[in-house]
Parts: sequence; C-alpha cells; structure tokens
Amino acid sequence: MIPEDAGKPPVLRIGLPVPMRRSFDYLAPPDLNDEQTLRLKPGCRVEVPFGHKTLVGVLLETSRTTDIAADKLKPAKRILDDAPLIPLSLLTLIRWATDYYHHPTGDALCSTLPVLLRQGEPARTRTERWWRLTTTGKGLPEGALKRAPKQASLLACLQTAPQSAAQLNKLGFTTANIKTLKDKSLIEDYEEEIRAPSAPLDAAELLAQSPLNLNDEQQFAVGEIQPGEHFQPVLLDGVTGSGKTEVYLQVIEKALRQQQQALVLVPEIGLTPQTIERFRSRFNCNVVAFHSGLNNRERLDAWLQASRNEAAIVIGTRSAIFTPMPNLGVIIVDEEHDGSFKQQDGFRYSARDLAIVRAQQQKIPVILGTATPSLETLHNALEERYTHLRLTQRAAGAQPPAVQMIDTAGCKLVEGFSPELLEAMSEQLTQGNQVLVFLNRRGYAPVLICRDCGWIANCTFCSARTTVHKKQHLLRCHHCGFQQPLPPRCPDCGSVHLDYIGHGTQRSEELLKLRFPKTRIIRIDRDSVQGKNALESLLQDVHSGEPAILLGTQMIAKGHHFPDVTLVAILDADGGIFSADFRGAEKLAQLITQVAGRAGRAQKPGRVMIQSQFAEHPILQTLVSDSYDRLARQLLAERQTIGLPPYRYQAILRAETHDPAQGVTFLRQVRELIDGLIAQYQTVNVLGPIPSLMEKRASYYRQELIFTTTQRQPLQQLLTALIKNIEALPDSKKYRWAVDVDPI
Repeated sequence: MIPEDAGKPPVLRIGLPVPMRRSFDYLAPPDLNDEQTLRLKPGCRVEVPFGHKTLVGVLLETSRTTDIAADKLKPAKRILDDAPLIPLSLLTLIRWATDYYHHPTGDALCSTLPVLLRQGEPARTRTERWWRLTTTGKGLPEGALKRAPKQASLLACLQTAPQSAAQLNKLGFTTANIKTLKDKSLIEDYEEEIRAPSAPLDAAELLAQSPLNLNDEQQFAVGEIQPGEHFQPVLLDGVTGSGKTEVYLQVIEKALRQQQQALVLVPEIGLTPQTIERFRSRFNCNVVAFHSGLNNRERLDAWLQASRNEAAIVIGTRSAIFTPMPNLGVIIVDEEHDGSFKQQDGFRYSARDLAIVRAQQQKIPVILGTATPSLETLHNALEERYTHLRLTQRAAGAQPPAVQMIDTAGCKLVEGFSPELLEAMSEQLTQGNQVLVFLNRRGYAPVLICRDCGWIANCTFCSARTTVHKKQHLLRCHHCGFQQPLPPRCPDCGSVHLDYIGHGTQRSEELLKLRFPKTRIIRIDRDSVQGKNALESLLQDVHSGEPAILLGTQMIAKGHHFPDVTLVAILDADGGIFSADFRGAEKLAQLITQVAGRAGRAQKPGRVMIQSQFAEHPILQTLVSDSYDRLARQLLAERQTIGLPPYRYQAILRAETHDPAQGVTFLRQVRELIDGLIAQYQTVNVLGPIPSLMEKRASYYRQELIFTTTQRQPLQQLLTALIKNIEALPDSKKYRWAVDVDPI
C-alpha cells in the first residue's frame, strides 16, 4: 500500500525568531532534491523569506506532511550549515525548556545562538592569512632566483610548508618581499581558521600547577563526585573560604583525564576574569569564557571552540548553559543561590535549574556550590533528592571571622558610619591591612527631597525614586535608565532647600576620602566599572596588598578572595527585614553571610562589624550567634507553614500596558478563561489581578495573576490550555503579556 504522502515534496519545519508559539513550514531551496532535503538534520540554520524580511531560523525537522496548502508554501532561500550547529541533546534541552517556561520555541532557539550566527554569518572562527607555493612556484628550478637572495630565501621557506603572514613577518620577510613573489605568480594566499590547541593527551602534561592539599571534608567531596558516569545532583554546601573552588578544580581534573569537558556557570561577569585566571593557571588546556563583556566575534569563537571540543573548560554566566559541548562530563553552578541565574525578561529560564535538567539528560554530575544555599536547593538536599556535601572548615587553617553587631538606633552616625566602626577601620589600616565596606546602594544618595514642601524626586516612568549622582550632576533611575539634570531648586515650590537623604557608595567615598586622606579608596559598583577591563584593573589594585578601603555594592559580595582584608563593615543590614518580597529575609541573610565571608580568608584573623537599627531582630541575631544553616531551616519551616515555595510552585502571568485600567480589563478577561478551565485543575489557586510590586516600570503599568499549587503538572497543563485561549482573544495582541514560571 502506497502512503498518502508518497510523492509529496518534503517540507522543512523551522523555528523562527518571532514571538509566535508555532513552527513554520517551507519547501526546500530549489538547489536541493528530495533525497538531499530528507538527509538534513535538525539543528541546522536555514535562511527563509518571512513577510517582507529575510530571517535566519533553525531546522526542527523534515516531513512529508504539512497543514499548509501546497500553493501557499514558500521555498527556503538557502541552508546555511552542512551539519547541525545545535546538537540533538541541546535541541532536546531547549525544546524542553520552552515547553516548561511557555516561551516560543523558535525565538528561544535562535536566542541561544551567538549574534553573528543569528545574522547568518558562517560558523567559523577568525581566519588568518597564509601563504603557499603555486604550481609554478613548486616547479621553479633551483637557483632561479639567485640574483634576489631575499626572494629565494622566502621561496625556500615555503618549500617546507605553508606559513602564516604573521610567521613570515617574524622571520624577517616584509610585505614587499611577499608581494613581489605573488606578482610573479610563484606564491598565493588563502584564509585558514585559527584553531585552538587541543588539551594534552598525556595526563602528565595536563597540570600547569600542582593541586592544593585537601582537608578531609574536601577529599571526601572530590571522591564522591565521578564525572561522566551517571546523573548525580550535588549540593556542595561550604562556608565562605572553605575551598569549594579547589574541589571544583580537582573534579574537573578527573573529567579532563577522561577526555571530557567541563561547564562552569558563575552568576556575575565580575567573577569571570578571576575564575578564568585561576583555571588557566591550573590546567594546560583551552579555557574559554562566555559573558556580556565579550564582543560578538569573541563570543562566536568561544562557542565554536566549545562545540568542536577544542575548549576543555567553558566558564560563563547564565546563557552559557546553552553552549554545545560534545564531551560534557560535569556541570558546576557556582553561587547557585544567586538570583542572576534567572532570566527576567524574554525567555525566562533559570540557568541553575536547566543545569540540573541538562545533567540528567546527559547522565553526568552537576555540582551546586554555595555558602548560602537557596531554600529550594536546601529543601531538595534535605529531602535527599540531592547529595548533600558539607565543608564546615575554612581551607588552609584560616579561622572564621568574629562578628559584632552595632546598634545604630540611638547612635549618631557620621555620614552613615558609627564612631565605633570608624575607629576600628583606622586601627586596621594603621596595621597595614585592608578594609571592605559594603553598601548595597550606588550613587550619591537614594532620595532628593525638598525641606520646605516635601517634594521628592521620583522617576517620570517608574514607581521609584531617582538616585542622586552628584559628581555627574544627575538624577538617575536605576530601573529604567531615565536621567535628568540635578535641579537647582524645587520644581514645585521653588525652594533652594533641597536635601540628600540616605547614603550611596559615592557619598560614602566622599566621607572616607576626607577621613582617611592617605589611604587608597577603591570603589567598585556599576558606575565605576563601565570600561571593558575596569573591574580587573580595580581588583589588581586590591590584590597589591597595600592598605586600602574597598567600598562597593554586591559586586564584591561573593566569590572574591581578598587575602589582606581583615575587617568587613556592613553599613546597612536592614534592607530585607521588612521587604514586601517573601524572599527578602533569605536574600538578606545570603548577602550578609557572603559579604562577611570576605574577612580573614588567609592567615590574618578577620572581623565583621554589622550596623543595624534593628540589631535585636531574630534574623540578624540568628546569623550572628548561630549560622546561615540554622536560619535557613527556620525560614523553610515558616515557608511550609504558610504555603510558599519550595512547598508550593508558582507562576505569574503579567500584563504591561500604558493605561493601568486596560491591564486590569485584559486580566479580568483572562480570569474568565481560567474560570472555564479551573474545574479540571482544582489544585491550582489563582490570585489577582493585582499590581506588581513595582507597578510602573519604563512607562508600562504592570498587573499580574499569581498561580500557586502543590503539584507542578496541573499548573503546567492549566498554563498550556490558558495560553492557547488567550492567544485566541481578539485583543491579546494589543497588550504585552508573558508567563513567568518559578518567578523570583
């Protein structure tokens, strides 16, 4: 019996970078026959016409069947790749993620590719110009150029093997020498990709530096983790300074000795340079980076090296989870608790959670390392879903810092500093040590207010105040980027009595320069590290060991090793105590613990001084008198009692409109759709419409519906059905709306 689709031309099913939850069918380009078309593999890039534009998409499958009428199908313009750029394992991961996070597959697939590949550029690394003999040059009789010894020498050099232009220049041959032989048709040039050297096959050549000695807890952790053998999620729960990175290095060494690759995810670009340097110092292999500080060419080169197994170790921020690595043996997520692993717009995935899914799909271990586990990860470890490895001692005999609370409720502060703290700073600097001052507010002051009428400088486009940047003479919104000149007088009443309320890092820097005029003040925040190598330059100054005050925001709170910092000062520890975010206490505890962990990490004893107006608050007292672990378990018990994650699962459907009434109207329509579906998913609770915590942002008013449930499956099924019904609404395309699964 002949199948119905026999004889029909094969169809290319393609994911395109458009906000539509569907694939698109095209005929093959005219230069491909049916047999060639059916041999195409998913993961190749295809250039296609789309409306009046040309787009680059990703092939999902080839098929003989389509729901589109034959006369409506357009041919693709060209196939851009001979082999899939996205391997099947990674394609499977991305398609799983788009289903779970309810994002259009084509848009997500294309967003995981480097920009140059999205633009249709060839999938090749940078090229280099090489020179070789032509057929005429090879047949030239000996002594033919005896009157031109330089040309004869160049010809003899190329008789052995082709040479790059750079190599010929090093050998003393000029551009004129090369051009002369080219004009005589004796040599020709060609382009060749610059390929990275492979990792040494000889195990003895792998290490450029000897591993550090491990204590018993570290040895046990390294022994428990076997790269490439089976899926094994591990929480490496180690106090700050306990040597988690050395555990990573020795586990990676085991992977490299088995000719496997390692993927290391870090939360911030600020951690990437020092991590890369440490890994390159240890191993004689190609270590590549992925982060926002790279240009498009650098990102593509690193991506291709990883995909060709030329990069043994990949270190990157969250998007690096989608790097193709054919011999991946272990994934490491450093500082797993960090919120920056969650993408907050567009394709709203969690890189930490996808690391676990990828490791499960590829049957390899994944290490979640931190001194302050997220409550979700700690819960999984306590439920024995993850292997829980504890590092309770600081490495190399370093002792934990002494912690002291300073109650500022009745204390007169000097520009945010208590007299007791300033005295302790002076003492440490006099002894030749370094001091770290943590203040999680950049700018000069968070509020500008009129003393006469009470006017406050708010952002025109957000439900937020603008921050004073005195040096630049600006008011700036740190949410949408809006800025305006600092007003000379109140725009409401005309008064010149304008006051700066609160302290930012710039204002604290001003005070410290006056108080310690002979001491270097190194400020690290997003305003001071805008140049490409600005952060690395500042960190080099810190590592010089000279007495200095390191002042910064959470950019310096985690992962950094400052051996000469003996005093850590936390200026305002009250930020999360009364937060409207239910994760506020958890985030505050993590931040304080991480910052405190920068003190006394080497041979010098450390001290931590924490200023607070609520010094007796149970959260702060538990951190000071006991540990983060104790506090985390208390917070877990509270979450269980009131039904919050990780004991319930959440999703948010958020609408953004210029008119808040329109957003409410739209979400009420959505509620009606939910009411028609909810009988099938009775375990799912829905709250809203309600305003988002920040109702207005970048001119858009944000309203949301919050979904909670004790089971993932009913929530996922409800969202799938709901999204189809929303897209069928006549007005749905008028509004910006999106679903955020597992929001933070």
